[in-house]
Amino acid sequence: MRLKTCLAAAALVLFLPGCALLGGGSKPLDTYDLTAPQPDAGKRAHRLQVLIANPTAIKAFDSQNIVIEPKPGMIEYLKGAQWADRLPQVVRARLAETFQKSGRFGGVGQPGEGLAIDYQIIVDIRSFDIRVNGGEHADVELYIRVLNDRNGVVRAEKLFSATGPVSGAGNDAYVRALDRAFGQVANEILNWSASVM
Repeated sequence: MRLKTCLAAAALVLFLPGCALLGGGSKPLDTYDLTAPQPDAGKRAHRLQVLIANPTAIKAFDSQNIVIEPKPGMIEYLKGAQWADRLPQVVRARLAETFQKSGRFGGVGQPGEGLAIDYQIIVDIRSFDIRVNGGEHADVELYIRVLNDRNGVVRAEKLFSATGPVSGAGNDAYVRALDRAFGQVANEILNWSASVM
């Protein structure tokens, strides 16, 4: 009798993980990406080649978590949602795409692509979250340096920021607000960077 009980317990232990594999586990997270905005028309910057460097960010933003700020200085993460990659990688990829779509440069690349670079766009993510105190709104702040890659001198630096209300409810609405704010900032960064090179 004891042998039958042990065998039944062993079979149950082996069966339960199988249930998790068949969909009995936790619900997968909603995964989101940013979109590269359609750039404003502008003057072509000759044959300059530009590198969008790996952005820096504090640990709260340097992950796949989508940040919510319920009150100043407090950080939480949006439940059931994540970015498609670590946020700095998503920002870098979509900023590079914005520069590429503009057609203003001889070449636009990311680290590891082997371009002979004239300028680097160095990005520090200062804020990329949803503020829920005093009305729900997205808040995006990117501090940008344009670095002359030939001599290591910073040509110019500037803080870019955008806010926008959350329209609707749920994770989709939060991410749409962040995407709109990022699109505004990305276009401003493109125009300003081209003007100072």
